[in-house]
Amino acid sequence: MNTELKNAVLATDLKAQYDACAKKLLGYKDILARILIEAVEEFRGMSPEEVKPLIEDDIHIGKIPIDPGLTNKVVGVDENGKEIIGMNTVNEEVNAGYILFDIIFYVSLKAGRSKIIINVEAQRKEPTEYDILNRTIFYVSREISSQKNREFVNSNYNDIKKVYSIWICMNMSENSMNHIHLQNDTIIGNQNWRGREDLINIVMIGLTKEVSPREEKHELHRLLGALLSETLREEEKLNILKNEYHIPMEKSIEEDVKVMCNLSEGIEERGIMKGKAEGRTEHLKQQVQKKLVKGKSVEVIADELEESVSAIENVLEELRKNA
Repeated sequence: MNTELKNAVLATDLKAQYDACAKKLLGYKDILARILIEAVEEFRGMSPEEVKPLIEDDIHIGKIPIDPGLTNKVVGVDENGKEIIGMNTVNEEVNAGYILFDIIFYVSLKAGRSKIIINVEAQRKEPTEYDILNRTIFYVSREISSQKNREFVNSNYNDIKKVYSIWICMNMSENSMNHIHLQNDTIIGNQNWRGREDLINIVMIGLTKEVSPREEKHELHRLLGALLSETLREEEKLNILKNEYHIPMEKSIEEDVKVMCNLSEGIEERGIMKGKAEGRTEHLKQQVQKKLVKGKSVEVIADELEESVSAIENVLEELRKNA
């Protein structure tokens, strides 16, 4: 499939649009600040108003490739003629084949002397074709390795910045949050190996389909659950964001929430239609099988069921495959 056609197909896919809208909503500083407060130890106990100014304005949403060799690019030269390396932002429509970070950005520490690199990923459900932790480890490893020549040069490994990869997985069986990180187990002796064990951090956030109750321990889960819900109406979402979390309702956020709700309804309607179609197909199979047992020909079966001969032949082919 050529790139233009592939992009056209993606543009008309409701799930692709839903995923893009979810990433955009999560990329607002008001939302990111609350994620950081709960998921990153450096910001625990702070208020959203304190954290928001620490998030750099350059928030990359679906623009930074993960693949080795593609994350960085030369963005200029300094006064000494030395190349300046920055993150490689790509046009997602032109580069549809790339694997991209959902959201990636820098956030300063309260003291302002250092920065952390944050990656946020949204998953509509836990994948079944691979173990999700394996993927998260790849992502967080790329956050580290791609810093070469961008954050540190040569052997200046002490300049590596701390990284977090935060995964928000929807439609899980329970609300959860896990912090996965390096651990130093002493086996022999008491050698103190110099270096930072806190450089790599993975945070897994599981959200149930139902929006969490309004209580302190579920504060972040309730916010994210409401924001990403496929069942809450627009007014309900905006009410929770405005009245419970006091998030300023800029016009852009309200519009994105509305788009999200419309997409959710579209996905639900399409699922209902698909279910009806599958039910009709199953019913047709049963009818064809009954008539075959009676020794009726394809033509007779088609006539009695008011279906085309080709449709009955397709059913028979499927029955043979599943036999």
